Amino acid sequence: MKPIYLDYNATTPLDPRVAEVMLPFIQQHFGNPSSSHIFGKTTKKAVERARQQVADMLQCQIDEVIFTSGGTESNNYAIKGVADAYRQRGIHIITTAIEHPAVLEVCRFLEQQGFTVTYLPVDDNGLVTPEQVEQAITPQTILITIMHANNEVGTIEPIAEITAIAQQHGVLVHSDCAQSVGKIPVAVGPLKVDLLSVAGHKLYAPKGVGALYVRTGTQLEKLIHGANHEMNRRAGTENVIEIVGLGEACALITNNLSKYQEHMKHLRDRFEKGLLEKFPPIRLNGHPQRRLPNTSSISFRGLEANTILAEFTSVAASAGAACHSDGVKVSSVLQAMNVPLDYAMGTIRFSNGRFTTLEEIDQALENIIQAVEKLRNRQNIYSD
Repeated sequence: MKPIYLDYNATTPLDPRVAEVMLPFIQQHFGNPSSSHIFGKTTKKAVERARQQVADMLQCQIDEVIFTSGGTESNNYAIKGVADAYRQRGIHIITTAIEHPAVLEVCRFLEQQGFTVTYLPVDDNGLVTPEQVEQAITPQTILITIMHANNEVGTIEPIAEITAIAQQHGVLVHSDCAQSVGKIPVAVGPLKVDLLSVAGHKLYAPKGVGALYVRTGTQLEKLIHGANHEMNRRAGTENVIEIVGLGEACALITNNLSKYQEHMKHLRDRFEKGLLEKFPPIRLNGHPQRRLPNTSSISFRGLEANTILAEFTSVAASAGAACHSDGVKVSSVLQAMNVPLDYAMGTIRFSNGRFTTLEEIDQALENIIQAVEKLRNRQNIYSD
């Protein structure tokens, strides 16, 4: 049986329409965008067209978009850039306990440099409240960095409400939107953020390219030094091939988001309904309403995630817990959400995408049900 890919939150395939617009810049247009001759002007025009496509998706100004090597660099640049630029104003940063390592590790690094960081807890649905954020703000707070949607359970955070509070206190807000772009509306007007990270390989563009939105007037200390590329904010010759791909991927989202969103939600709901009917004791993690349309974090009580995945013959998904000889290591997200250990250890993340079909969902359900039944019968799980 052909493998069924249900790990779109890890990475997405390259959309054929994205690959098509990239081809001329692989085969023909190779000029350096900083060169003044026709070869350079051709690629410069392509880069600026892509920048406009990203800006159109985010509904921001074209000069507020900086191209990076991906979501990790965008997060690093946003957080470190603010920390260094505003250090004289304060040394306090607020984040949450469920952020991606590309945010958490940056915050831990800054703690070693003398900054203080508040890691806000979340509720059992993975949600942080605006009230928690406001209570954590001090006169030393310079930045709040909270993801728009969680990569493991799909919970969507109240970013607009948080930024409204932050603005009252003169605090900047950054949001890692790697998982939300292309699945739900992401526009800087409604969100009111000062900085926003985009990762290309999460939205059907190539790996190795991303973008950072920087609101006009927001100061950032450079992360990469060199020449004055990217409006003198990120040195290094632009990755034209992949930037063109990112631009086209963003244009596809601008023109088709509602269709993509409806498709993914329909598949997710069918998938979850099929599993809940067969295994009532399973647990769905994440907020029941405020959740990405494609993401299902499902806990199978009493089983181990890696063991479940090993039984799948045709389904690709991700474990929410890593099992080792010395025990089970549950993800920090599930720990922060206080998921009981006997559920957390058997947590699998299934995430569909725009290319997932209804037939694949039904085939995946059949394979998953067979695998779980085999394991629970072997271990006499759910006999009660």
